[in-house]
Amino acid sequence: MLESHSALITWVIAAIATAGVILRPWRVPEYVWALSGAALLVVLGLLPLRAAGHAVAEGGDVYLFLLGMMVLAELARQEGLFDWLAMFAARHAKGSATRLFDLVFLVGIVVTVFLSNDATAVVLTPAVYAAARAAKAPPLPYLFVCAFIANAASFVLPISNPANLVIFGAQMPPLATWLWHFSLPSAAAIAVTYVALRLTQREQLRQPLQTTFEPQVLGTGGRLAAVGIVLTAVTLLVASALGLELGLPTFCAGVASAALIHLRLRRNPKHVLKHLSWGVLPLVAGLFVLVEGVAHTGVIGQLGQALQALASHSPQQASWAAGLGIGLASNLMNNLPAGLIAASLGQTATLPLQTTSALLIGVDLGPNLSITGSLATLLWLVAVRREGLHVSALEFLRLGVLVMPPALLAALAALALTAA
Repeated sequence: MLESHSALITWVIAAIATAGVILRPWRVPEYVWALSGAALLVVLGLLPLRAAGHAVAEGGDVYLFLLGMMVLAELARQEGLFDWLAMFAARHAKGSATRLFDLVFLVGIVVTVFLSNDATAVVLTPAVYAAARAAKAPPLPYLFVCAFIANAASFVLPISNPANLVIFGAQMPPLATWLWHFSLPSAAAIAVTYVALRLTQREQLRQPLQTTFEPQVLGTGGRLAAVGIVLTAVTLLVASALGLELGLPTFCAGVASAALIHLRLRRNPKHVLKHLSWGVLPLVAGLFVLVEGVAHTGVIGQLGQALQALASHSPQQASWAAGLGIGLASNLMNNLPAGLIAASLGQTATLPLQTTSALLIGVDLGPNLSITGSLATLLWLVAVRREGLHVSALEFLRLGVLVMPPALLAALAALALTAA
């Protein structure tokens, strides 16, 4: 009886903390809610301090990855790379809003596939805002592309989303097997997302854009920032091929890029450090602890056994249930803890590859429903707020309802065809 009472309190605390992260009541920062919930679990004795510390330590690779990406993005912003790319994109749009939309969508796919969905949120979003501003276009249709393609294209490769590595862990399939299972679902998710966004944004894409621009030269710092981003992409590909974690290589690439620019141009790195979104790190740490608390209630093990039993009876039904269920859960609790739960399911139960793949698709694509569904979208929201724009949870949800469900259904149907 005592155990069930403790489990109920744990779930209530986790639910309140997650709701705080999603809704931000009284504009209290997201990380405050996550850390408060995590601290309550420890103070009330619902989660041992050692277990909480272990949960925080488990996020080490994620912290390093985010730090490296944020440093690269801030370097690119301060050195004018985003402004230069914006002018390049606006000029090649040739006055067509739909052409600019297509260009942003294609670049978003490339950045997500080879640098991860978090990079799309952190690195590409400021450049897209600058491009819209240069072309005198309403920025939101193009910024929404960054948010949605960051998740829709995040399972093309293992490195396209750090959650992919968390879910499969040591059981990561070879690249050829990965491409066989995820190429068709990825193509379906990307295509449906593109069609849905084009249809929903068609009114704002009808007005012509500015066609005359002042020439802009990319300085030495901007060129070095671009080199740093390209080398980071190569580093991530190599690290993924070798089966290494991505956090430390990304962090090292960001630090090396910052050191090169500041030594070359004799600039103080504190200007980069003070503009980083430091609140993202305690947010992630708090979410890791909340998931650990939920895991201590034993419900994850029960879910794993139930999913294993369903998979032994009907792999197709298990895959649909796993993909849709975790996709919805990702919006209720953010896909970072949902990804950790999916990884725990894989550890506590023996699941076929198709079911694990469906879990991954749900974790990656499902969060496109809500503004706080994924860590990438939270990073996107931070970048958007930094430009002085406000996107409410309801505004994003109205669009997400039209974009995510058909994309998720199409991806899971494509996965079923691949496994047939």
